[in-house]
Amino acid sequence: QVQVVESGGGLVQPGGSLRLSCAASGINVSSYSMNWFRQPPGKQRELVAVITRGGNTNYRDSVKGRFTISRDNAKNTVYLQMNSLKPEDTAVYHCNAASRWWGQGTQVTVSS
Repeated sequence: QVQVVESGGGLVQPGGSLRLSCAASGINVSSYSMNWFRQPPGKQRELVAVITRGGNTNYRDSVKGRFTISRDNAKNTVYLQMNSLKPEDTAVYHCNAASRWWGQGTQVTVSS
């Protein structure tokens, strides 16, 4: 049984940082493309960052230079480091494995 579990969300002031974690079981994160999505309030889910099996990364334009996706194969965990957060980054962030398996999401709220 495959499970992905996100953690690390919370309330942060504009300009602050958070690191989200996505711990996987039942699969090896190094064997699949791992993705972070987010769903802002009242909006559709959108792709934020991708890390491929080969370690290549890609980001949506609005987070380039601020967010970094990475992978720790030994911990079987994928991270999303988010810096210089803005109110428009407020959303539920979901981890997705291989476009198949989804986590339950973690809330990120950026507000003063």
